[in-house]
Amino acid sequence: MNERVKILDVNVDSVTMTQAVERVTEIIETGSPELVATANAEMLMMSTHDAELNRILNAARLVVADGAGTVWAARHLGKSMPERVAGYDLVQELMKLAPSKSWKFFLFGSSPGIADKAKAKAEKLYPGIKIVGTRNGYFSAADEPEIIAQIKQAEPDILLAALGVPKQEKWLFAHMNELQVPVNIGVGGTFDVMAGAVKRAPLWMQRAHLEWLFRAMLQPSRAGRLIALPKFVMKVHKQKKDVSS
Repeated sequence: MNERVKILDVNVDSVTMTQAVERVTEIIETGSPELVATANAEMLMMSTHDAELNRILNAARLVVADGAGTVWAARHLGKSMPERVAGYDLVQELMKLAPSKSWKFFLFGSSPGIADKAKAKAEKLYPGIKIVGTRNGYFSAADEPEIIAQIKQAEPDILLAALGVPKQEKWLFAHMNELQVPVNIGVGGTFDVMAGAVKRAPLWMQRAHLEWLFRAMLQPSRAGRLIALPKFVMKVHKQKKDVSS
C-alpha cells in the first residue's frame, strides 16, 4: 500500500502514474466495485464545505494528485508526492493497456454526441479497445433506472463518468454497488478533449504547471473558479501551521 497524504482532510495517494495504473489493474482483478478519484485543488477546496464529497473521497480506493496544486500542497506539508497524475493522462494510459487486458469501458457523460466522438477517437488511437457503451450526461432522476440498466447490461470493467465535480463522484458512489463495475472514475472534461471539443494546454504549459491558466484563457467562464486557488494555498499554509504548532 502506498503512502497517503492528508491534504485539507482528504487522503491523497502518493503514487506515480505507473503505480496508479498498477492499482487500477489490481482493482479490476479483484472485481469488487471501487471509486477512483482525481483530486485537484478545486476538488479539495470543494470538499472543505461539502461533507458528502469529503466522505466519498476518503472512501475511494485510489485518490490521485490531479493538479500541480495538489502536488505542491503535499510537498509543502513535508510529504512525498512523486508527480502529478492527471485524470486525462490516467485514462489514456488505461486505454492504451486495455486491448492487451481485454478491459471494457463505458463512457457516460458530457454533451450529446461527445462520448460517441471520444469513443471513435479511442478506437483510432488504441486499436482493439472495447468500448461497450456510451450515454450523454443530460438526464433526470426518472432516466436513472434506464441508465443503470444500460451500464449493467454492458458489463464494463471501467466506467468513466464526465458529469463535473462533485456530481460525477456522488453519482458513481451512490450507484457503485448496484452497477458492480470494478473501476469507477469521474473524468471531468476528458471526453471533451478526446472529442476535440476542447483543447488541452500545450505540453510546455503542462510541464510549467500552467494548465489551469490555459483553461481559464480558453473558457473565461471558469475564471471565477480560479479564486479557489489562492484560498487553497492559504488553507494549506494554515494546515501546515496547525500541524507544526
